[in-house]
Amino acid sequence: MPKQKKSAVVSTGITGLDEILRGGLPASNLYMIQGAPGSGKTTAALQFLRAGVEAGESCIYVTLSQTAAELEAIAASHGWTLDGIRVEELTTSGSINEADEQSIFLTSDLRLDETRKAIEAAIDKHKPRRLVYDSLLEIRLITGDSPRFRRELIAFKAFLAKRNVVALLLDTQTPGFDRNGEEVEGLAHGVIRFDKALEEYGGVRRRIEVSKLRGVPVADGYHDMAIRQGEGVVVFPRIMPSTGLENTKPQLIKSGVAALDDMFGGGQEAGTTTLVIGQSGTGKSTMSSLYATAALERGESVALFLFEERLETFFRRSEGLGMELRQFHKDGKLILRDFNPNEISPGEFGRIVQDAVTENKVRVVVIDSLTGYLNSLPHREKAVRDIQSLLKFLARSGVLTMLIVAQHGLLGQNVGIDVDVSFLGDTVLLLRIIEHEVRLRRSITVVKKRHGPHDLNVQELLIESGSVSVVAYNPLPDPK
Repeated sequence: MPKQKKSAVVSTGITGLDEILRGGLPASNLYMIQGAPGSGKTTAALQFLRAGVEAGESCIYVTLSQTAAELEAIAASHGWTLDGIRVEELTTSGSINEADEQSIFLTSDLRLDETRKAIEAAIDKHKPRRLVYDSLLEIRLITGDSPRFRRELIAFKAFLAKRNVVALLLDTQTPGFDRNGEEVEGLAHGVIRFDKALEEYGGVRRRIEVSKLRGVPVADGYHDMAIRQGEGVVVFPRIMPSTGLENTKPQLIKSGVAALDDMFGGGQEAGTTTLVIGQSGTGKSTMSSLYATAALERGESVALFLFEERLETFFRRSEGLGMELRQFHKDGKLILRDFNPNEISPGEFGRIVQDAVTENKVRVVVIDSLTGYLNSLPHREKAVRDIQSLLKFLARSGVLTMLIVAQHGLLGQNVGIDVDVSFLGDTVLLLRIIEHEVRLRRSITVVKKRHGPHDLNVQELLIESGSVSVVAYNPLPDPK
């Protein structure tokens, strides 16, 4: 059977979207970007044309809904220009000025066929490789008739196909607008939907979905996105665990404390996830610092993602235990990020972690804390599914992942998350504070370990100035 020839694709100018599309948009076709006002359609369209300019292609932006000045302002807000992009502006006033760089077409009182002829003339004259048409809403209003609107799109599609133009049609979705009888999505080779939602608290949540792309096995479903100054539309594809690299040689990762490693049967396995659970003050974050320091001293890279602690607080706490980590951070071996959880989506966080692993060959990842991260999100049960996919990727990449999980209250026993996360851990390390006579004592227990034997005895965790140690738990108070 002859090998099928791979069709050419063009970049959308948005790296994450190209990844979802398996490389880009198949060339010489018509596509739709649908979304509510303010969802990022115009910004994405400019990125699409800028990618064409960088590739040396002729590009046209046909606009009925925005002026050239407005487009320039949008571009300038990101530090871009419209150099190389020809703007064909259709306005309700003005006159055609052939001497101007921008062509001005009258739409007030013009019939639809006159508007179409003017656009087609501009396309034949400048022969663009890429075209953006903004937007279909205005064409709907001009036609006032769904069957006629559909016929116009069919004719325009045929016109573009003969000239091998890759076209993006922006379709503004307005609430309550009657679109019965249009079925325009069936005319497009692909349909991309931009979605935004305002939660009860926090910023706007944005998502993108490729609802249709003929002949391409796209990464379907919703993917998180954002609009960033200087970057434009940024898309964070959901992590597909199959993109990880299976760790064929399991390796024990040690903490640097021999008694603690013995509790795990010699150490923790690479490619596994450990839940570190405990009340406030039990030493959960200390455990993460311990494993991070040991890995860094072995010459490995480590990534810590903080949702409750500031960077300076982390450094000072670690230094108080004799762990000097600042230089590792300066050298780039320790990737350390603190987040405002309300400003990051699960998709973006997953992308940050994935990039740290693939680009820096990270061996240990710590999320401190999973509780703070999940509690900041409006749909925690969905975020847990995203975290599960991320953990599968990390496991297949041979990374030891430590998730810090807090319990309610100083001496409480309930996990501080209203969704079950216990299934995420291959290993569970339980830390507790026990009141005994006139002092509090910390205990440490390995309550679960899927891979290999482990010690079920309760040990005592001693966190002292300059050191961390694990000793046999003596139920009797020290005679003093």
